[in-house]
Amino acid sequence: MTLPLRAVALADAVRGGRSSARAVTEAALARIAAGNPALNALVAVHAEQALLDADAVDCRLAAGENVQLEDLPLAGVPVAVKDTIWVAGRRVTQGSRLFADFHAPADAMAVERLRRAGAVVVGMANSSEFACKGVTTNPLFGPTRHPMDQTLTPGGSSGGPAAAVAGGLVPLALGTDAGGSSRRPPAHVGVVGFKPSFGAIPYGPGFAEPFVGIAVMAPIAADVADTALMFEALAGPDPRDPDSAAIAPAEERPVSSLTIAYSPTFGMDAPVDDDVRDAVERAVKALARAGARIVRPEGRFPRWPAGVTETALMPLQHAGLAALCGEAFRRDPTLFDPDIAVQIERGLSLCGAEVAAAQLLGVEVGRALAAQFAGVDLIVGPTTPCVAWPLDRLGPETIGGQPVPPRAHAVFTPLFNHARVPALSLPCGTGRGGLPVGLQIVAPRGMDRRVLRFAAFAEETLAAGVPDSQP
Repeated sequence: MTLPLRAVALADAVRGGRSSARAVTEAALARIAAGNPALNALVAVHAEQALLDADAVDCRLAAGENVQLEDLPLAGVPVAVKDTIWVAGRRVTQGSRLFADFHAPADAMAVERLRRAGAVVVGMANSSEFACKGVTTNPLFGPTRHPMDQTLTPGGSSGGPAAAVAGGLVPLALGTDAGGSSRRPPAHVGVVGFKPSFGAIPYGPGFAEPFVGIAVMAPIAADVADTALMFEALAGPDPRDPDSAAIAPAEERPVSSLTIAYSPTFGMDAPVDDDVRDAVERAVKALARAGARIVRPEGRFPRWPAGVTETALMPLQHAGLAALCGEAFRRDPTLFDPDIAVQIERGLSLCGAEVAAAQLLGVEVGRALAAQFAGVDLIVGPTTPCVAWPLDRLGPETIGGQPVPPRAHAVFTPLFNHARVPALSLPCGTGRGGLPVGLQIVAPRGMDRRVLRFAAFAEETLAAGVPDSQP
């Protein structure tokens, strides 16, 4: 039989005895063997261990009777894990020569929960070094390529996980997101990437984060149902993570009762390519026709504190990298990706007052956004201002007809990390060359299930009738 490709259907087939975890894993390993060499999405495949883990899932099923969804929600589902997240006994490198021989001593709590839910970790997915770059390439493994066009990048830093899902290698991947790393790559390759509220999914044990206090574990999947299935298996507090917290239960109010603010630039002074703007605009109009209560606030919205840009907040990442890697950098700067070396050098040059100013600004970002959610339930707009660009560049040279710096592609995602709110990227059509465009859906902190519910509505609506390209 032909096995279903979606996690919901795969797990249902395994639980119902119509397939087995071993068969599903063998099929995934065959897809990886055929498709991964062109993409370089997975940097390690643990076939033997994955089959043993699959057999263990089958034994769990055989030992029980009438296994229900809540018992093994991810029964037999193959998962790729970003090469920055600990998986016990596996080589986990962060794409860095400093950790080329590191083997994780324990599972991250999210990986523990994946296993408990019946998922099978088949391998590690590529990341930029220390997950601190907007394209996915590093000194150990080289670049990950876009599944639709291998001359393009899927973005970063979770380009490996996103490309693995979009390329049909695995139905689910676990990424991380500290500035958009698991929303922008999904937007570029046409899958769903979900950054939960800070603390919704327990973090660690694992590597120290350069960006303290905003990084989250992030499910990546082909559709919203699979994303929600994975999120529910991972969410919930754990006493080992003092930042972990419960989130609001699912709401019963109808989607049509939600007030959704549409912001074409999320209140930022940033250019957007015409094809992206038009795709998002068409999607928003389709949602309004389907009954969504869309409002278009006057002026800039959200209204951010004065001086807020991604550049103003980047000292936090640079200082974090300098704290973690400064000594190794001083000994031998050639060990690092040259782009990461520049960030470390900048971090070493910062004074304490500059870092504190960026930290205070990040706090103000969260307060400002929380105040504006008093009048709306969700905010939507583009995930990125451009589609994917050539593999050998840090970013597009122009956006919206204007020359831009290399990080201009990342402008619409980082502030929501600093605000610690949930944000999801949903495919919403295509731009030039048929390349995917993402719609970003944002809610107040703790309202993760609201985001997922509206995303499911939007996905169904857009699938029913939004044209894929400009008329």
